[in-house]
Amino acid sequence: MTKPTYVDIAKRAGVGSATVERVLNGRGGVKEHTAQKVLLAARALDWPGRMPEMHRGIIRIEVILVRPDTTFYARLAQAFRRIASSLDTTIQIHLTFLQEDDPVAISERITNPSIRRSGLVIASPSHPQIGAALRKAHKGGLPIVQVVSKTIEEADFVGIDNRAVGRMAGLMVSRFVGIEGTLVALCHSQIYQVHKERIQGFSDFIERNPREGLNFNHVFFGMDDHDASVRCVMEALHLWPDLVGFYNAGGANTAILQYLRRSGRKMFFAGHELTDVTRSSLADGTADVIFDQMPEAQARRATDLLFSKIGLLHETVDNPPIRFTTITAENL
Repeated sequence: MTKPTYVDIAKRAGVGSATVERVLNGRGGVKEHTAQKVLLAARALDWPGRMPEMHRGIIRIEVILVRPDTTFYARLAQAFRRIASSLDTTIQIHLTFLQEDDPVAISERITNPSIRRSGLVIASPSHPQIGAALRKAHKGGLPIVQVVSKTIEEADFVGIDNRAVGRMAGLMVSRFVGIEGTLVALCHSQIYQVHKERIQGFSDFIERNPREGLNFNHVFFGMDDHDASVRCVMEALHLWPDLVGFYNAGGANTAILQYLRRSGRKMFFAGHELTDVTRSSLADGTADVIFDQMPEAQARRATDLLFSKIGLLHETVDNPPIRFTTITAENL
């Protein structure tokens, strides 16, 4: 193969050939993230020359997540750790957990990271302050991939089709609840766009496919808190003694399913994420269907997409919605 030219590198990096010349000859005057794009392009094209000392070193990817106490985010974090362990030592993934109810801290971390990073993967609430910080970082040239939850339109999003999973919940409830009665739903709150989309999909299906005697009456907000979510279930049972279907679009499945099991109150239950608790609840009939959004697949796709953005992958990474799985007692 012939030696790549400055023009070749410039085309791959999306910069001018003069910028390439300045970076490869260590002349300075080039922003750090632009210099990294040039060096990544030069590496990809097997540039034979020595890389300038000022720009050599580790390529760092930061992954910001929330709620380490939940099984889903624990699975997501573990998936990123496994990916990190398989990478070359010159590429590092730095995992950071922040409090979901502290948008100031999340915004500050986006804007002023503690490490020099080449890209960002983030799962966070849909908060205006976080959105502003992400837009600023994106406008400044930082490659960003949103995973699980979508906050801004400008950056790529990796996740399931949440309206589709809500529609699937509506279909399952409508088809498998054989008696008349009331349906209710529960989600975290309105800070997660994905939860709103799930509820919207559920509501849309019920509205467009009405079944006589089956009524969707209310959405509760439990903040994914165990005690608050159980209180929502108790209130629903008090308000609607004919409650026959419950869709939990968020978390706190453990507390809800334990309460239903203790109370002996049977209803059709649809929820999210396959865990030890939801698995056992499917097996004993407390839960009827669980949708799993495959956090391992989301971590892999988000990493590949970001690596493509910064030049570590040569191939284009397609990004259709991640396929969720529908699990019942019959396919555990």
